[in-house]
Amino acid sequence: MWFWYYILGTVLLIPLIIIIGGIIMQKSCPKKINSLFGYRTSRSMKNMDTWRFAHEYCGRLWWRLGLIMTVPSVLILIPFYTSSEDVIGTVGTVIALIQCTLLFIPIIQTESALKKTFYEDGTRK
Repeated sequence: MWFWYYILGTVLLIPLIIIIGGIIMQKSCPKKINSLFGYRTSRSMKNMDTWRFAHEYCGRLWWRLGLIMTVPSVLILIPFYTSSEDVIGTVGTVIALIQCTLLFIPIIQTESALKKTFYEDGTRK
């Protein structure tokens, strides 16, 4: 049973990191546009307005996604409490892969919002 708790912790770790990262991204946008840290796409790095907008928008989506991911992740894992370690490990891996795949949704939505809000040169519409 210890392995189930270990997998539960790892499955909850991804949404927790997303929630914390989203809050940090939304509240503490890097002061300067850089290529090392932050939401870095060609559209978001046009100027400080696009940079702040992208961080606030994506950060808000990330912490919401993290909260939404938490409940289904636990509910899917609960029925496997008495299963073998192989089954629990497989289910945990599938959940983690799905969670990582879902991280692309906020990126797509943020890029779409940037495109709707700003012209190609980075000025607001």
